[in-house]
Amino acid sequence: MPVPTLDMERDLAAGGADYIVGFDEVGRGALAGPAMVGAAVIRSADLLAGRVDVPAGVADSKLLTERKREAIYDELTDWCAAWAVGSASNEEIDEWGIGYALGVAALRALDEAERALGLGDDTQAGRERQNDPGHQSGPESQEAPSIGAILDGPYDYITKTVGTFDAPVVPVVPHVVTRVKGDRHCATVATAAVIAKVTRDRLMAGIAHDHPEWEAYGWAGNKGYGSAAHRAAIAELGPTPLHRVSWHLTGNRAAD
Repeated sequence: MPVPTLDMERDLAAGGADYIVGFDEVGRGALAGPAMVGAAVIRSADLLAGRVDVPAGVADSKLLTERKREAIYDELTDWCAAWAVGSASNEEIDEWGIGYALGVAALRALDEAERALGLGDDTQAGRERQNDPGHQSGPESQEAPSIGAILDGPYDYITKTVGTFDAPVVPVVPHVVTRVKGDRHCATVATAAVIAKVTRDRLMAGIAHDHPEWEAYGWAGNKGYGSAAHRAAIAELGPTPLHRVSWHLTGNRAAD
């Protein structure tokens, strides 16, 4: 099993980023429930000083069993300087499309994580940079810290969502770089992936427990993805309020 490193995180830290945040998504290919994006933050000063190591057991969440993900979840959240999971509902996915919904979910996670670090609404330079990228802050303005972000995959859906109507105004806008299979290669991304996966799996299992009338859809096991039993239940019973009704719910679609 490949072991993620902190090489890319060190490059961003050496380039001047004060914080490094790894992002990864879960639920993109599900038929029901939200899509979520996890954010795992470390401090560059800690990384460059050798105070941050790759957490034991972390790997691409898809290569870990559910039991293993649960076993390392608390260790991973403790490893982060801050972490959060942002969500986009099935209704938002239907309205906006999956790409934009993931961008909003990522910014929701980043907003929560930055505020946990104390980067709140008083971060004037961050607000100016987001609302007016051409504005130059005066010498009296407090300079915002720099955030470098690593996003799993080939496509930056975060930057294009910054400043749009439905997205939160994050205190500090990150500089985003993408990494294909980042969850296999970058420790912050792998950490975010596991945290997001455990969070969403728990949510879907909880919904299944609280709604026995939806037992036929099998969410306790498939977590909203398109298993044969799930698709058969949709064909027989129709969609629930948690289904993405704009999707081809009974056809073939690959899960993430």
